[in-house]
Amino acid sequence: MSTEVRLSQHTAILIEHAKRAGMSEQSLLHAVQSNDISAFEQVKEEHYNYTDLFTYSVEHGEKLAEAITGGYRITFNTRNGLKIWLEKILGQDSERDFQVGEGIIEGLLVNEQQAEVIHQRLAANWIVAESKEVMNGKELTLKLRAPEVII
Repeated sequence: MSTEVRLSQHTAILIEHAKRAGMSEQSLLHAVQSNDISAFEQVKEEHYNYTDLFTYSVEHGEKLAEAITGGYRITFNTRNGLKIWLEKILGQDSERDFQVGEGIIEGLLVNEQQAEVIHQRLAANWIVAESKEVMNGKELTLKLRAPEVII
């Protein structure tokens, strides 16, 4: 991919929710390419409404088809949004599987491929601060990027 596709945190969560709820990449891509919002009816839930997905993506220059097929980087992550996004892409529960604190997410147990996806898609305001090899993969610690302080 020559240029990095950027998505809002909300759009990224909607895409990952659709995948987790059973939409295949191919059906997701078809829905996006044909602007068929009704295709998302099967995955729509209280907090995951797809009504404005296409209008928002057009207004903000989000290239949904490219994001689905080639990946994306989130433009900005809030702590809670990052927690939700991680739950969607990993299929984990933040109350059971990892810890979320102020400016830190710890104990993310992932395989090599998941670690790479997190690294590639994480917004620039967060960093992978630590990556430890553990049985069956890695344990990641994510931290909010601290602003540089010039004294």
